[in-house]
Amino acid sequence: MKLRTPTLTALLFFCCAANAADAPGERDGQVRITEGGAFVAWDAVGERWLGPDAFWKSFAGRERGRNWGSGTSFPPYADVNEHDTFLLEVETGTCLMYFFHTRWRRANDVWRWGPEFNAYSGCPDVFRRDRGWKPLLRRPWS
Repeated sequence: MKLRTPTLTALLFFCCAANAADAPGERDGQVRITEGGAFVAWDAVGERWLGPDAFWKSFAGRERGRNWGSGTSFPPYADVNEHDTFLLEVETGTCLMYFFHTRWRRANDVWRWGPEFNAYSGCPDVFRRDRGWKPLLRRPWS
């Protein structure tokens, strides 16, 4: 069977593209854009691609600190410790928060998975002051 160059090129491209879609990530939280325009993140522990919410849940469950669950108000400051996680619920969605260097931060700001996480769900609005509440992000000075 004789294949012409364009046919062979198309066949090779299709095979390589199909394999790349299922290829493992290189690091935990690595972001990949799907054909539909959404994004998935590599869960290095589970060795699978997950949607952002599933990735956050997996990450929070395996991190060094306490997972405080979710809610609209941060846990009591006196009770949190370095590396704790909390899924903050805001009007526009949710955002995984990570307690790092004495204050709550978006987990992506600490771990640098990809800019897609800071644009996802409620993450763009976490620090907006016009939302009607001002979270205590660090210890008040005496």
